[in-house]
Amino acid sequence: MAGEALDEFERIRRFFAPLAGPGGLGLLDDAALVDCRGGRRLVVTADAFVEGVHYLPQDPPDLVARKLLRVNLSDLAAMAARPLHYLLTTALPAALGAEWFAGFARGLGEDQRRFGIDLLGGDSVATPGPAALSLTAIGEVAAGLEVRRSGARPGDLIWVSGAIGDAFLGLALLRGGYPELAPEHSAALIARFRIPDPRVELGPRLAGIAHAMIDVSDGLIADLGHICATSHVAAVVELASLPLSPAARLIVDGEPALRMRLAGGGDDYELLFTASADATSAIVELSSLLGLPITGIGRIEPGEGVRLVDAEGRTVLADQPGYRHF
Repeated sequence: MAGEALDEFERIRRFFAPLAGPGGLGLLDDAALVDCRGGRRLVVTADAFVEGVHYLPQDPPDLVARKLLRVNLSDLAAMAARPLHYLLTTALPAALGAEWFAGFARGLGEDQRRFGIDLLGGDSVATPGPAALSLTAIGEVAAGLEVRRSGARPGDLIWVSGAIGDAFLGLALLRGGYPELAPEHSAALIARFRIPDPRVELGPRLAGIAHAMIDVSDGLIADLGHICATSHVAAVVELASLPLSPAARLIVDGEPALRMRLAGGGDDYELLFTASADATSAIVELSSLLGLPITGIGRIEPGEGVRLVDAEGRTVLADQPGYRHF
């Protein structure tokens, strides 16, 4: 990781100023300028990464940058917002030289082009370690069409995009687990841990369809619990309905009890939402249009909390409902 030493201003000039959009003013002023269109609301979110906690020290810097950006874009998607800009704050050890910064900036640049966003500014400080990174993302949504966690209603169906549990298994593979898994399946699961795919196309299209929505970061059970708590409802989830990727299914077929742990594993960054049963055809149509599986996994009821049931409808107790930050 060592390399050419750079001071703060040289680092900004070489690696981050080229990423700035018009509102960033070349990163030469004290703050950025952001226009807000009439009839729209800005949606703002922030996430922090700490080396050794949210990413591994040996992870390639471009992948660290892309994941940091993408988890924030996932938060915007969960509010049905379209991403626009971001701010970046870094606290990095001096041992990270120009080569690391070049890789980190390259990853940001790749995803800026992919998602149509740009950098507005931020801050850069030194630390003896570990490295700490914070990114604030800004999006927009038509006023009144933002989707919050608090709108779930008894009778709603519960839906989730994509597949659940891949990131949990990807991290297990990086730690030496499942050595018998074929290389192509291992690579697919590790990629899902390192570079999640925020559902930025799906989220805004769920405005007016979803009653409540959240992205799956701490685990499906825990995050659905947040919807239940803020909406003052209960949820019933059919464990057998949780969507699994082909690679995850290979592992679960040999270890059926693992399905429960995948429901609490976290880092999936899929969209978990509730909607009226009348919206089913619209959701199926969206799934087909985007080429993205959207799976019904349960229902909302009066009450509180999340209850998992097996194929016979019997309650199954979760041993680990989700990730806890503290």
